[in-house]
Amino acid sequence: MDSCVVSAQSHVMDMICTHDQESPTPAAIMLEFGLIRVVVFIFTIVTMWVFLRSYISFSRKTIRLPRWLGITPKDIQTPKFKCGLSKICPNNFFAFKISSGAANVVGPSMCFEDEIIMSPVRNNVGRGLNVALVNGSTGQVMKKDSFDMYSGDPQLLLNFLTEIPDSTLVLVASYDDPGTKMNDKIRTLFSNLGSSYAKQLGFRDSWVFVGAKDLKSRSPYEQFLKNNPETNKYDGWPELLELEGCVPRKVM
Repeated sequence: MDSCVVSAQSHVMDMICTHDQESPTPAAIMLEFGLIRVVVFIFTIVTMWVFLRSYISFSRKTIRLPRWLGITPKDIQTPKFKCGLSKICPNNFFAFKISSGAANVVGPSMCFEDEIIMSPVRNNVGRGLNVALVNGSTGQVMKKDSFDMYSGDPQLLLNFLTEIPDSTLVLVASYDDPGTKMNDKIRTLFSNLGSSYAKQLGFRDSWVFVGAKDLKSRSPYEQFLKNNPETNKYDGWPELLELEGCVPRKVM
């Protein structure tokens, strides 16, 4: 209820009105704070939703999650070293990778110090034996050629092997048939380069090899697979062979 007090002073009438106001109850205060908290909470949720939506949209464009989270990590690649090796070669070692041919369909390939020196793409491989000569000190490719060991002249390969300089690395990969025209002189020259299987090499065998001129021991860099109808992977040929690793300078 309103009450008014009238007073006269210096012939001036002043009316002073005072209004009695009721104090808010505790329940009203709690309700007010509750509404404020609800509004703040809703605002926070909406803000976070907008932020997360923008962030996820950005992340999808820039980040590939690991496979264990259900997304293929297309942008995550394992480190690759020279010639595609899984590890880096030590100092004073050369990286290499050799693949023999697959039957008479896919030709062999050779990589040395991350350089493809012979391959079907380069169009410098052929049926028989594919041989590359590399300077054992500098890693420089000196010479490369293919020799038809089925219907070609074996004297060409014999001359090639005879003229190999000292301290030369020799890389060999077979394709189709490496052994039909093999003779004892050629087998002996390959054995002197460190081969353990040159004397066994025959019709349609698979063979990859890294040796060196005047090697005094057997090369650890060699793989050989005999042509055997019972175990051949291809019709008439054994499966292709791959040889990779690190060969020391002037190894041998």
